[in-house]
Amino acid sequence: MFKRSFASKDRAGKSVRPSKRSFRDHNKLKLQQKLDSPPIGSTLTSPIITLLVGREPRVFACHEDVLSLSPFFVAALKGQFFESMSKRVALPDEEPEIFSCILEYLYKGDYYPRLLFNKRRASFELEDAQDPQNFGGRGSVESTVNLPGANGILLKDTVIYCTAEKYGLDELKRLALRKQGLQSGIAVDVILRSARFAYDNTPDSDSKLRAHFLALIIRSRKTFKRSGTMQMEMEIGGSK
Repeated sequence: MFKRSFASKDRAGKSVRPSKRSFRDHNKLKLQQKLDSPPIGSTLTSPIITLLVGREPRVFACHEDVLSLSPFFVAALKGQFFESMSKRVALPDEEPEIFSCILEYLYKGDYYPRLLFNKRRASFELEDAQDPQNFGGRGSVESTVNLPGANGILLKDTVIYCTAEKYGLDELKRLALRKQGLQSGIAVDVILRSARFAYDNTPDSDSKLRAHFLALIIRSRKTFKRSGTMQMEMEIGGSK
């Protein structure tokens, strides 16, 4: 029922001390602690909620306890069950690809590509990152998404961040920013379009997000200089 991203990426290997550990372990522990309070047995025995996502609805399913980790869905489920016992929630304005990542995070504490810690380099990196220039886990791994209504391609982590803001998932916001910071070789128009989208879908007080995009632009300044559309894009960005 779920997308490919729900499939496990873990592979059997040699019996040696692992050089990498997943960033999701910390988040998964936090999520499990929330689910286990109070400890009343398995949390995966709660009712199944059906979610109809997108304008041409894709059907997702999630345990009520897991979905209730989000304050947004706590309120939505109360309203839904007050009117009906159908246990269905319609989310026509959400993008199924992004919502799949949200559910994967709620169950696993991370979403593909996972954030891994490389002990040898003492730094975080993205799972399966295309790393032709040996940037240390930087690269493009399903890094963009074509979001209807956004007039073009956006950084996927930006959209996940904004969705996490809407759903009240602060840990997911931090994870999305950290992952986006590892992306490299991003086109100028994608950076600026993503910045505009983020600014439009987060409160003005979100200084961390704005500082992140400023740092991303500074880090990509060579790409900006080479871009023939830089001036036009900056003018469009300034007019929004």
